[in-house]
Amino acid sequence: MFFDISDETRKIGEKAEQLAAPAFERINEITEYNQLKMLKAFQDARVSESCFTASTGYGYGDRGRDVLDSIYAQVFDTEDALVRHSFASGTHTLTVALFGVLRPGDTMLSVTGLPYDTLQGVIGTGGESSGSLKEFGIKYEQLDLLADGKVDFEGMKTAVKPDTRMVYIQRSRGYSLRPTLLCDDIRRIAEIAHSIAPECIVMLDNCYGEYVEIDAPGKYVDLMAGSLIKNPGGGIAPTGGYIAGKKKLVEDCSYRMTTPGTGREIGCTLGHNRELFMGTYNAPHVTGEALKTAVFAAAVFGLKGFGVTPLFDEERGDIIQAIMLETPERLISFCQGIQAASPVDSFVVPEPWDMPGYDSKVIMAAGAFTLGSSIELSADAPLREPYAVWMQGGLNFHTGKTAVLLAANSI
Repeated sequence: MFFDISDETRKIGEKAEQLAAPAFERINEITEYNQLKMLKAFQDARVSESCFTASTGYGYGDRGRDVLDSIYAQVFDTEDALVRHSFASGTHTLTVALFGVLRPGDTMLSVTGLPYDTLQGVIGTGGESSGSLKEFGIKYEQLDLLADGKVDFEGMKTAVKPDTRMVYIQRSRGYSLRPTLLCDDIRRIAEIAHSIAPECIVMLDNCYGEYVEIDAPGKYVDLMAGSLIKNPGGGIAPTGGYIAGKKKLVEDCSYRMTTPGTGREIGCTLGHNRELFMGTYNAPHVTGEALKTAVFAAAVFGLKGFGVTPLFDEERGDIIQAIMLETPERLISFCQGIQAASPVDSFVVPEPWDMPGYDSKVIMAAGAFTLGSSIELSADAPLREPYAVWMQGGLNFHTGKTAVLLAANSI
């Protein structure tokens, strides 16, 4: 209607939407459950205009800050939560959590293989990194995933020791093609870990996984963290992150977030409360729109003969869709098609470049209102075999659908 999309691509889109209809119905059920759960949490917390008032300086007595913490604890099924605009990224939030609960001599065991690139410097596995966990005497161990990319539950029974302090889980796939974990997988990991090491902390990197299922992992893990410019910020939060889990552990994290002794009692909000509340409230619906966009993309490119993961009718543990485009030319064209459908910087043509920290050129498409926001539609990939692209986000399905069709038309 407003965009130059071929009749052939439109017909593929119509067929894809028909194929995706049962998946859309399931997503609508998940979205409705989580949106009503959110509404109840807002009402139980007695959210009012006073919650949006800005605080400065030390931020003592900031009611909105404390109310937002209670909302996250309720919707995530945890005892407590910390939600702050001052968390600079998901990695920063995870770092505060790790340093908040681990001490010299502790062992951290990752049961989902090597964590993504930015966390490797935090742990100390990515070469020399000043201030890493390794530098502070915290040991790191790793259990690799099975050949099919799934968790090695049997291997966990020997990898977890009675004195293991932390069992670490990365829910989402990062730049890999392994399956994203569902809540049931997370439950099984926690049960095995706690059966061998009852006092261990099961910690979850929940990035991209919020509100994609009716079940929530907070009831299974001891601690989890994520970014507000992904699912839980609803495309409105301009920055920030959250930590949620057992009350004592969240309290320990608060002392790392600010200082021992002051913890969560300080930290002004500088007028960000209103947008954090609005983003939080809208997050379940926006996540549902992103899920629909991902399902539609899987159906379209599956019909075009490309490998996709997950398949359009698979259960999903995050909002990410991977598509194997097979050649660098198609990969570049796909990203340029996504960029052309963006509300911001649609006139920009993304090109591969030598991004620091990667062993091949990387291309990124993102026309977002918030820089780096992964809940807004974006696509990125390193230019290497199998020339897969990772697409995520979509504030609404209507424009997300058009972006997918423009990308399909482009290649």
